[in-house]
Amino acid sequence: MRIIPISLPTPFYVGPVNVYLIAEDPITLIDSGPKTKEANEALREGLRRERIRVSDIRRIVLTHAHEDHCGLARSLREEAKDAEVLVHAWETGHRIGRLAHEEHRDLLARAGVPDVEIAGMRRMYEGVRRYADSFEDHEYGELRDEAELEFANGSLRIVHTPGHTPGSCSFVREADRTIIAGDCVLKRITPNPILSPDPIDPAKRFPSLAEYLVSLARLRTFAPTLVHGGHGEPVRDFEELFNRYLRAIRERQEEVIHLVPGTGATAWEISRQMFPDTDDVHRFLAVSEAVAHLDLAHSEGKIEVERGNGKEVYRKIAA
Repeated sequence: MRIIPISLPTPFYVGPVNVYLIAEDPITLIDSGPKTKEANEALREGLRRERIRVSDIRRIVLTHAHEDHCGLARSLREEAKDAEVLVHAWETGHRIGRLAHEEHRDLLARAGVPDVEIAGMRRMYEGVRRYADSFEDHEYGELRDEAELEFANGSLRIVHTPGHTPGSCSFVREADRTIIAGDCVLKRITPNPILSPDPIDPAKRFPSLAEYLVSLARLRTFAPTLVHGGHGEPVRDFEELFNRYLRAIRERQEEVIHLVPGTGATAWEISRQMFPDTDDVHRFLAVSEAVAHLDLAHSEGKIEVERGNGKEVYRKIAA
């Protein structure tokens, strides 16, 4: 099985995104890049190097539905004469912009984010949405955990790896223990556990960091020899990265717990202490990070939370 990385430019701070061409029948593209002229041209050049045209693509598979990963999917599907598009049922970004529904606003309000900041975040994401086209529900199929993407020469096992988003998926070639992991595994940075409604009960918050730790451990069971991530170079030393991730997460959690005062603080207040100079999209990512670590610390009995007046206030546990 030929797995061919293609690097595409993005307009986002994270830099270029990796998409993956599986040059086997049926020709499959894993992720598509953002909807920009530059990404479109770079993708076509990458396909041309392999003597493949967009019209040859029969399947477009999305690791998750953030704009840098799914933006071109709809236009590629149409040019490829209705190529099959597959995404996990717990993803929503390909259907409508994040923060567009009231459950997103409610999660931010519960985290203590002021109304003016919520309005700014929603305006910002409305701008981000220009980098992706939405799909109607009948225009895509569902990725199912433990199912397989079959090819003429081999297959990829679908592994649901929630954390970065609720519906994030990885794809494992068990013959040589190669994994395409999207943003679940990145060599240079730790993926952000994005603040999201729970897919089963949108009134609740998805436990992103706890789920992410489970996903990392699950990928570890495959003893991967090579992991292709959504950004940056591939990972050839997963065990070292796995332990580095765990250390980084525990160190960040200790920092977050240290910032929680006895008088109490919201996740927004903690995030402003953690990242005082952030602006724009980074404020949403900062509060996502704070909420994820506070949730994990609370689930482990390290802090307590009081809910009232539509907000959650975290406190150190009294001696």
